[in-house]
Amino acid sequence: MITKLKNLLNSFDKTNRARAAEAHEWEEKELRNVFALLVCGSFLGHPSPPMHITNELLPVMEEDLEIMFEQLDLSRNPLSELFSRLEVG
Repeated sequence: MITKLKNLLNSFDKTNRARAAEAHEWEEKELRNVFALLVCGSFLGHPSPPMHITNELLPVMEEDLEIMFEQLDLSRNPLSELFSRLEVG
């Protein structure tokens, strides 16, 4: 009985660790998207930093820009994605 309980707790622990890693990756992706939007906000009509700062950041922002362009998909609803991640209802 004790071994079954240990196995159950181990599987529960593995599942939660995997979900935590997925949630962390998702949050990192969202934060990189927000950073790219803040730096390149002039493309969307938002206030942005001076152009010389943006130009200096562009070479190191390749991955951030790829994430930003992935997020521009108009058919996806960000609230539904958030609720599916958080498993609300």
